[in-house]
Amino acid sequence: MNNLLVFSAVLCCLCLGACDLIEYHPYDTRVSGQRHVNEANVQRIEQAMCGRTSYRFAVISDTQRAYDETADAVRAINARGDVDFVIHCGDVSDFGATREFLWQRDLLNGFAMPYVCLLGNHDCLGTGEDVFSEVFGDPDFAFTVGTTRFICLNTNAMEYDYSHPVPDFDFIGMQLEHLDPSIGRTVFVMHVRPFEFQFNNNVAQVFQLYLGQFPGMEFCIYGHEHKLAADDLFGDGVIYYGCADIAKRSYLLFTVKGADYACETVVF
Repeated sequence: MNNLLVFSAVLCCLCLGACDLIEYHPYDTRVSGQRHVNEANVQRIEQAMCGRTSYRFAVISDTQRAYDETADAVRAINARGDVDFVIHCGDVSDFGATREFLWQRDLLNGFAMPYVCLLGNHDCLGTGEDVFSEVFGDPDFAFTVGTTRFICLNTNAMEYDYSHPVPDFDFIGMQLEHLDPSIGRTVFVMHVRPFEFQFNNNVAQVFQLYLGQFPGMEFCIYGHEHKLAADDLFGDGVIYYGCADIAKRSYLLFTVKGADYACETVVF
């Protein structure tokens, strides 16, 4: 009997102690730390950039599993001292696991300037979309810099099996309908570009027609393909700039001065 009591007591201690050792499931959607990063940083961008006609912003993308390179990019962009905000074109995670989002968020929070992050196709895996929405925010959002409207879209159509419209033309239409009259230029940002297989290419031409209705349609930015690119995809003069993955240790730097802009690739 004594041996049974001892065994029971040891077993109880092991079970209770193990509660602190067992990690939760990688697709558990419990989020710790800062939430709704994009919403907070959009406010910071719009307040700081109100009325500005000249500014500079950096673009990074596809930081999944490249934690050291992401940290180096944050340090390199901070060290410049001349970047007003940063856009991440998506794929902060590789497997859609909750901790991937949290680790990347904490690294990106090292930026001295505000940043926003788009939804990538890898971010949709598992419960990733739910975690992305909790950590960063809505997959479709927009913000204003001076007289330029930046419209950020979820274009990962294949991840949704066409169960609902991706890209969301209702969102795009609402942006156009409620566009402030002071807006004279427009920039679209996405993870997947038109004519790539993840994009819903059944509506690629319609997408281009929608974009053509926005005032001063300037250029588009995307990630996903892990390589640099600059192409006039529709032959309408609108350049689509592709950003390489961060593991290639480079980012895009856009400099806007009045009606002109320049794009360069910076290696760090």
